[in-house]
Amino acid sequence: MAIHDIDEPSLQNRLHAEGGKAAVFFFTPLCGTCKIGERMLEIAEAAGISVPVYKLNINYAPRLREHWQIASVPCLVLLDNGRPLQKEYAMKAVDHIYLMLK
Repeated sequence: MAIHDIDEPSLQNRLHAEGGKAAVFFFTPLCGTCKIGERMLEIAEAAGISVPVYKLNINYAPRLREHWQIASVPCLVLLDNGRPLQKEYAMKAVDHIYLMLK
């Protein structure tokens, strides 16, 4: 499993087709905190999380940003059958992220 770089239309199609649990990491390329959050996600993924994680540049996700009311980046959105269950703006620690995604 890896963190999948994805665009908004592909993500919406995949979530609609597959259902189940997933996570979306919203970021911007120049955000230093986003880079740290992404690294934490990579470590959690290497430790064996069971939820697929997608990363999406929020600048290219206007529909989801509006629909899910993403206030800032980084933002990790946990989904169940394509619906947001939880939004995590503060990437507190790797173990916190790991437990969320386990």
